Amino acid sequence: MKKTLTSLLCAAVSLTLLSLACGEGSPPQVPQPLEDGGVLWTECSPEGAREDCSQGESCIFVASHDRHLCVRACDSQTACEHPDAVCCPSSGEGAEGGHCVPSNACVPTDAGVDGGSNEETDGGALEDGGTSTDDGGTQEEDAGVDPEPDAGTDPEPDAGVDPEPDAGTEPDAGTDAGTDAGTDAGTDAGTDGGTDAGHTPIRVMASNLSSGNYQSYDPGHGIRLIKGVDPDIVLMQEFNYGSNSAADIRSLVDQIAPGFHYSRETGAQIPNGIISRWPIIQFGQWPDPQVSNRDFAWARIDIPGPRDLWAVSVHLLTSSSSNRNAEAQAIVNQVRSQIPEDDYLVIGGDLNTDSFSESCFATFRQVVTTAGPHPADHNGNTGTNRNRNKPYDQILVDQDLRQYQQATVIGSSTFPNGLVLDSRTYRPLSEIAPVQSGDSSSSNMQHMGVVKDFLVPNF
Repeated sequence: MKKTLTSLLCAAVSLTLLSLACGEGSPPQVPQPLEDGGVLWTECSPEGAREDCSQGESCIFVASHDRHLCVRACDSQTACEHPDAVCCPSSGEGAEGGHCVPSNACVPTDAGVDGGSNEETDGGALEDGGTSTDDGGTQEEDAGVDPEPDAGTDPEPDAGVDPEPDAGTEPDAGTDAGTDAGTDAGTDAGTDGGTDAGHTPIRVMASNLSSGNYQSYDPGHGIRLIKGVDPDIVLMQEFNYGSNSAADIRSLVDQIAPGFHYSRETGAQIPNGIISRWPIIQFGQWPDPQVSNRDFAWARIDIPGPRDLWAVSVHLLTSSSSNRNAEAQAIVNQVRSQIPEDDYLVIGGDLNTDSFSESCFATFRQVVTTAGPHPADHNGNTGTNRNRNKPYDQILVDQDLRQYQQATVIGSSTFPNGLVLDSRTYRPLSEIAPVQSGDSSSSNMQHMGVVKDFLVPNF
């Protein structure tokens, strides 16, 4: 839940960059949490500022937080992008401009800098004046909006998908992908899958790669990261783009992979969804018992061969491991009641887990395998959060599918257990064009993409 700045906060900044006034006796504040496990005003160290902070940010000591934080420069012409930030002026003779700090953490001087009023956003002003929540990070949830999806019902997506598909009926997803059941996949999604007439390579990606101010893919960093690894199935979180009209969502999907099928949950502020090379023949959403601004999105995908693949896109809470375990158990219950044991199953996305020892992994083991080895980057790092020290994002599959997992091969690079995609460490970038080196460190990017590959028989 958002942390309210209950007393007048202020920050004394090193190098005399900011002029701030602090209340007596106020305890040090911590960087405010985002719903996806990241934080605003990320903690940093002066020695590692280049790695910790995004481009355009400086690592500055803020006394009210009693730590160094990454803050973005601002001036009278460049306002702070986030609605809960204020442009606090620099101090000292000849000082110009300032830096964006938490609202109410700064008492502006007469330096002529626009204070950056905290206006109401479309989601409505937050009562506690906070920045983001651990259960959604959006204003509407605190305002009491509840989509109230029915358990197990097929939603009526506005994203260009047939709202009421019957089993065996192909939703048009706005276009015809040109593939059907039993068709050889043909393309290898950039992998050296050893494809033959009897097998289909399937690349699955977990993507909480939104970088827009309101958890959207609008800026394009996440789009490039997905395109760069050419997945067949994408488990999307924060599936927002433009106005979220059917045309805008169709545009997002086509930028990632023209003509692919997709489904996207409705009634959610930060919806989950699935993008697929193959037809989606059923889809829906299961209620998340712990949060009201998104659910668990599922899709039944008609991959080549006699078995279907069921994909479940999830976004668990940051609030506590016990809440994440409750969410995991709710997913397990739905899987057991609705998904045929003979079909393939993948559960993936943003789990927000702090370690592999969390109880939710033991809960998920009832229906999928969770044991390592896990995907990693070129350096062997399995962390998927911005600072690369926690396993937030996962692709978990049942034993039927796990037996067909193979190495992820991109260009001349091989990742035996799958890839954690970090543009800051991936070399050469030419292998994953159009990815740019700063995509994974862009503002509001709090996660890395995760990729696993499978070679599935068509019989």
